[in-house]
Formats: sequence, structure tokens, C-alpha cells
Amino acid sequence: MKILVFSDSHRFLSGMVQAIEEEKPDQVIHLGDLMGDAEELSWRFQTLPICMVPGNCDGWTTAPAIKRITLQGKNILLSHGHLWRVKGGYDLAIAEARKSGVDILLFGHTHRAYCQQLEDGLWVMNPGASRTSYGTILLEGDSIFCALTKLI
Repeated sequence: MKILVFSDSHRFLSGMVQAIEEEKPDQVIHLGDLMGDAEELSWRFQTLPICMVPGNCDGWTTAPAIKRITLQGKNILLSHGHLWRVKGGYDLAIAEARKSGVDILLFGHTHRAYCQQLEDGLWVMNPGASRTSYGTILLEGDSIFCALTKLI
């Protein structure tokens, strides 16, 4: 399964559309700012599953700000990141992911791309702002591979 991860699109749709058309993912995850962009992707790619959470610029919404999903048997915790105050460091987000027992932690908010597998096996990814980068997650059997792609 191939998953593309976007965050902080702020009405910049062309990079996300191009990535989806080129990568042909099985799933898209959008981490907020702006959720309306993810809704636009849902309209353009009607057969593509798109999971989304709101960011700090999404205004009032009843959509959950933190979600835990399971894809291909792997548990993923996702949020925009502002509630975990990730601009000041990732410790709170990582602690929440470990407490939740997930395999992958996804967040945005900082506009800085980051992808690393920690010593305990937890994958941590911030895809950066969609104007400059996005993340890819490959789930194959028991294996997880996460990577970042910079946009030119």
C-alpha cells in the first residue's frame, strides 16, 4: 500500500495534484491547514480514500483534531501538531504516540519536513509544507518504509 502524506497546503493544490497523478497512491492523508484543500482533492480524485484532520488555520470545526487509524494492520496517529506544540519540539507528540502504541506518528504545523525511525521502531514524519515537500509511506507485509520527496 502506498500512502501520500500532505500538510500545510494553504490553498496550494497543484503540487498535491501532481504528486497524486504521478505517484498513484492507494490512500492520501492530509494533516490540516487547510482541510478545504483535502476536500478539493476528494472532489478531484473521487475514488481515492482521503483521511484528513483540521489544523490551527481551519477555524471552528467538529472534525476530530487527532485521529488514530489502521491501514494494512499498522496503527497511525495523526494530527496537525499544534495541539502537541511541535514548533517547540516533538517530545509531547512522540510521548502521545508511544502511549497510544502506534507504529507511525504523523503531524505538520512547523512547515519543516522531518522523517525518522526512532530506536524503538516508531516512525515519525512531518511532510513539511505541501508547497515544498510531501511524505510517502509504503506498507508491505510487516514492513514500513517512510520517505520525503522535495518538490522542485
